[in-house]
Amino acid sequence: MRLDKFLKVSRLIKRRTVANEACDAGRVLVNGAVAKASAKVKPGDVIEIQFGTRTVKVEVLEIRDTTKKEEAKELFKYL
Repeated sequence: MRLDKFLKVSRLIKRRTVANEACDAGRVLVNGAVAKASAKVKPGDVIEIQFGTRTVKVEVLEIRDTTKKEEAKELFKYL
C-alpha cells in the first residue's frame, strides 16, 4: 500500500493531500529513510512523522484498504 494512503486509512494524518505534503516536505521517515508518498508500506515497517516539535513513531501491524474509525488503531502500534 502507498504510504500516503496508509497514513490516511490509519488516521495518523486526517487527509491524503496533507499526507502527500508531509512526505514532500521530508517530514515522514520509513525505516529511518526519508520517504516519498508513493513508497510501499508493509507490516513490520517503522514510520516516523514529525509534527512541528513532536515526533510520532509507529510500527505497521496490518494493511487494510478501508477501516472504521474505531478499528484504525489496530493497524499500528506506537513505539
